[in-house]
Amino acid sequence: MDRNLYYVGIAFFGMINGIFNQLALLFALIHVQILAPALLFGSVPLTLMFSSLMVATATIVLGGIPAALYERFVGAKEDSTEASLWIWLAGAGILTIPAIGNFIQVGL
Repeated sequence: MDRNLYYVGIAFFGMINGIFNQLALLFALIHVQILAPALLFGSVPLTLMFSSLMVATATIVLGGIPAALYERFVGAKEDSTEASLWIWLAGAGILTIPAIGNFIQVGL
């Protein structure tokens, strides 16, 4: 499979989790409002978008940790292997499971 399709799938899972995972989004929203209230001019919609972006980024990063551990264990020196990209895609997919119900209910 083309490497770009893996990256599109990983970004898709990150986007779905960032938008539709209400628990993680609420957690990020509350902490951004407490820790940086003037960061986005006190605007709740901007803070909500920033929180959604934070959750999506965290999904991609946390989904990549098992793939990085696999590459370290195997000793891959070059670019990512097919197996590590599958692991990364699966990790992001597993983290997106709580948001799948909301995504299917709302749809795109």
